Amino acid sequence: MGIMPDSRSLINLRKELHKFPELSGSEEMTSRRIYEFLGKLGPDRLISDIGGTGVAAGFGSANSGRRVMVRAELDGLPVSESNDFDYKSVRDGVSHACGHDGHMVIALGVAQYFASERPGRGELIVLFQPSEENGKGARKVINDPAFSSLQPDYVLALHNLPGFDQNELILRNGVFSMASVGMIIDLKGKTSHAAEPENGISPSNAVSIILRELPLLAERDEFSHFTQATIIHAKMGEVAFGTSPGQAVIMATLRAYDDGEMKKLISMADRMARDIAFQERLDISVHWTEEFPATVNDKFLNRLTCKSGSSFGCKIRYIENAFRWSEDFGWFTGKYRGLLFGIGAGKGHPELHNPDYDFPDDIIETGINVLCKASGELLNL
Repeated sequence: MGIMPDSRSLINLRKELHKFPELSGSEEMTSRRIYEFLGKLGPDRLISDIGGTGVAAGFGSANSGRRVMVRAELDGLPVSESNDFDYKSVRDGVSHACGHDGHMVIALGVAQYFASERPGRGELIVLFQPSEENGKGARKVINDPAFSSLQPDYVLALHNLPGFDQNELILRNGVFSMASVGMIIDLKGKTSHAAEPENGISPSNAVSIILRELPLLAERDEFSHFTQATIIHAKMGEVAFGTSPGQAVIMATLRAYDDGEMKKLISMADRMARDIAFQERLDISVHWTEEFPATVNDKFLNRLTCKSGSSFGCKIRYIENAFRWSEDFGWFTGKYRGLLFGIGAGKGHPELHNPDYDFPDDIIETGINVLCKASGELLNL
């Protein structure tokens, strides 16, 4: 079993998707293109608009069995591309700088294979989900009533990883990528004339304390694994030299090894911010956004994928530490037996989310082969 005979068409489609990226929640054209491609394969079922713009296709058997789902992402990033090839993004400030264009065509290659080699039992589902980059898509898909008929026994996904040898498989038992969440702290006091700051309630001291103390939370002994709090934005008052400020906003990204550690970090950060606001006589509201649970891999699926990769001569690497970045595939692994594995994009390849990143087409075949092999093994259990 190797890459589909029309591999060139997959690569051409990858470049087309790269040229016309769409941001999270706005993947209408991408979704339509995927739907049309899948429709030509004659799936047993084809569902659109799951969790927004999501698309799923099923290739099944008359014999009952397990359902295996292969998931890919539809969305691009708000990153301006600096490449100059002919399929460079035509959308200002938007690009496929994370490789979701490549992940999509790999999943389409899996669909091609199972369209021509229907499972002997059970069903293979390919799912293309929206809004991975902001952490909203997987949860919306899972909670969509249309997803109820797609409940999987196993869910598989991959992510290309620059910095590793091309076509090397990167695996880890347990936590593969960490949990993260965005924290927004709104502080409200009272403005006054800058000549009479004593008549107002300025948030300046609270901002100073929070900016200093919030990152230090992660260093406390309460945590047994990696934790991190990164300030990403702060704004106080307006540019008005005659006015002492009365409001401020601070934004931070909290990151933790697993969901339990994240729950603890959230509680500590929330309490700290509220205590400081109280001491400074400020009103406070705290909001949370872009929540990514930890992605936790199933050991059996790890072993199976390792075996599948080895059968194609792939170099296998089990990493010691979980990746610090987050992936909303964690919503799937929190509910189903799942696996997210990496596939090396090349040691000298531009990093993810960088303006000069482009998905390496040389890893498409490996991605299709490994996912087809592992999925077939699961369907035949």
